[in-house]
Amino acid sequence: MEIQLLAALVLGFAAIITLVIWSRLDAFVALLAGAMVTGAIAGVPAAELLEHITTGFGNTLAGIGIVIALGVMIGKVMEESGAADALAKMFVRLAGRGREDVALAGTGAIVSVPVFCDSGFVILHPLARSLARRYGKPLVVMSIALGGGLSITHHMVPPTPGPLAAAGLLGADLGAIILAGALFCVPLFPVVVAYARIMGPRLESQVDPSLVPGKSGAESTVGAPEEGMIAVPGGGGAMRPITEEPPDPQIGAFRAMIPLLLPLLLIIGDTVTNAVAPESTLDNVFGVIGQPAVALMIGLAIAVYLLPPRGTRRSTVVGWLTAAAASAGMIVFITGAGGAFGEVLRQSGVGDALADMVAAWPVPLFLLPFLISTFVRIAQGSGTVAIITAATLTAPIAEAGGLNPVLAVLAACAGSFVFSYVNDSYFWVVTRFTGLSGGAAMKMWTGMTTLLWAASLPLLGVAALILN
Repeated sequence: MEIQLLAALVLGFAAIITLVIWSRLDAFVALLAGAMVTGAIAGVPAAELLEHITTGFGNTLAGIGIVIALGVMIGKVMEESGAADALAKMFVRLAGRGREDVALAGTGAIVSVPVFCDSGFVILHPLARSLARRYGKPLVVMSIALGGGLSITHHMVPPTPGPLAAAGLLGADLGAIILAGALFCVPLFPVVVAYARIMGPRLESQVDPSLVPGKSGAESTVGAPEEGMIAVPGGGGAMRPITEEPPDPQIGAFRAMIPLLLPLLLIIGDTVTNAVAPESTLDNVFGVIGQPAVALMIGLAIAVYLLPPRGTRRSTVVGWLTAAAASAGMIVFITGAGGAFGEVLRQSGVGDALADMVAAWPVPLFLLPFLISTFVRIAQGSGTVAIITAATLTAPIAEAGGLNPVLAVLAACAGSFVFSYVNDSYFWVVTRFTGLSGGAAMKMWTGMTTLLWAASLPLLGVAALILN
């Protein structure tokens, strides 16, 4: 690899990490700055460099921006209407007595597909506390199971923003990513439950009730509108203490599932019919309704009319969607900036040169996005940013080296599990709501995420044998 192109890549990547960690700028600006640094050092003329950035940004958002926004909106409606809480209650009933941790992990795994981890944990943690009191279970066991269940699908299954963006950046079929990501989560699920049962009882004695949100003001960081209180999902603005068990949801679990499952089934249906009966009438139908933007739009339309309690005002639902659009905005921008960076890597020749160099390494090509995602996650904390950055840097290499895009997405997502600690907002949500701090907090959550990361490696090896 030419020294100039290698320097362009290294310094561009260093610029991203430096700006994210030590400046007041966020990942959006950092990725754009990294693209400029890489292009300038690689010798791309200024006018062409700006054209590459705008082209990459626009092309990426054209394919994925609408999907991210719609996915976040569905999650917001599920959160506010009480649908997420209804799913939690259903899983507890299905799992049965003595398997409450399994129920919570399963609930988290389902809820986190459309709902952000932080919000999901806040919504469901009162249920974890109630189960711990009612059945004499350690609270830490319940919290690890819930947090781990939320985490595995958040990192691996679209339409969560990281996997969704990676699929767009790497050109992977979204239906295939949903199926592969879900299958990938299956063996990780018992890892979550086993760690909760082994580590939870050892940490229970270190729980400090004074750390739980209610008087410290910490609840404001996770959406509680006033001190010690949180909105009742589907309660029309009613409030309850943040540590109190939520009331029974006003919506059935089956109805709560429909806006989540239907879009996923439509997207998967497009993939299946295209493989089994290409060019058929059924394939043509699913080719329209199974497009991610159309499928999620159908899901959102169903959600806003099916989930809110009777009597919910139109302005209330519009307010939910407006808040969702605001929270989705920065993720959309970061994804677009990642696409801009990827376009610069492709057009400058850095991607092809790096692919030629990596091909000579003794490390399998599918581990490259895994390692990049690992490094970025440790450096700046956000799993979503780690996935997007790994997908961005890997896209030209995967294309040039013939790496299966589905495998590349799985590797980028799996690498983002590693070592969640103080620079990750979810670390604070999980540990603060559980009442742990210091070393105990890191044993609880940093250990959990790092174990998931390690367990992903052999799974990636199996996926590589199947997909490549």
